[in-house]
Amino acid sequence: MEFHQLRYICAIADTGSFSRAAERCQVAQPSLSQQVLKLEEDLGVKLFDRLGRSIRLTEAGRAFVPYARSILDQIEMARASVTDKETDVRGSVAVGVIPTIAPYMIPRYTASFAKKYPEAKLRIVEETTPVLIEGLRDLSIDLAILALPMRYKDLEMFPLLTERLFAVLPKDHPRATKESLSLKELRGESFVMLRDGHCFRDLSIAACTHARITPRIAFESGQFSSLFGMVAAGVGVSLVPEMAIDRNAGCRYIRLSDAGATRTIVAAALRGRSFNHVQQAFLTGIKKTVC
Repeated sequence: MEFHQLRYICAIADTGSFSRAAERCQVAQPSLSQQVLKLEEDLGVKLFDRLGRSIRLTEAGRAFVPYARSILDQIEMARASVTDKETDVRGSVAVGVIPTIAPYMIPRYTASFAKKYPEAKLRIVEETTPVLIEGLRDLSIDLAILALPMRYKDLEMFPLLTERLFAVLPKDHPRATKESLSLKELRGESFVMLRDGHCFRDLSIAACTHARITPRIAFESGQFSSLFGMVAAGVGVSLVPEMAIDRNAGCRYIRLSDAGATRTIVAAALRGRSFNHVQQAFLTGIKKTVC
């Protein structure tokens, strides 16, 4: 028993004619008649009596047609439910963001997204990279805004932004008036850095290693504002991505001239997973906003 056979049976019952049913179903009449005969053979009963130029449902046909209509209705409801999910603006999206990005990139975009999709359920989770990776894998979050490098074959990356890195110096530092400087010029300085677990700390250590300097870490924190306070007090120097620069923190920000002194931000998702309309809209929107 096949879907199109049920359609043909119901069309014949409605129109009282094989030819009109074929026209309604946009199929050649011989093909329709052949499929009806095939279904009758499969069922082992006649559904229609062919009475010259007229036809009528047999007793078995009258019993069969209501069930056929019900099946067709259920199929249409199933199709509609899938279509509705693809376009439903009331869906939900959970987005994870690392702490060195969340306060700077996310508030303005989420405000505009919430205004555009007022019925959507948006949840933002601020966590470190390892926690967000696990969230993508167990599907507790749909997207994660992270920084490269990352080498996870089960994740798909969508590039968003590449930004420059800056040295953070006290205002009275000998190099505080320079337009740019290399990390080598900070050899011997005390550094204040984000603590372990923050990917920007790993990026900062990697940049120092590439410049062949070993930072002497005098202070660690979980947020840039604390680092800026320590720099302004003269405890040490630091590194910062461009988006996190705070001109009111009492520091000087000098662009790093080192090759590769940048940070690339991506949206990540579990490879192969599908998005509902709201999730896709969030990803598309943030790519357009920051790229």
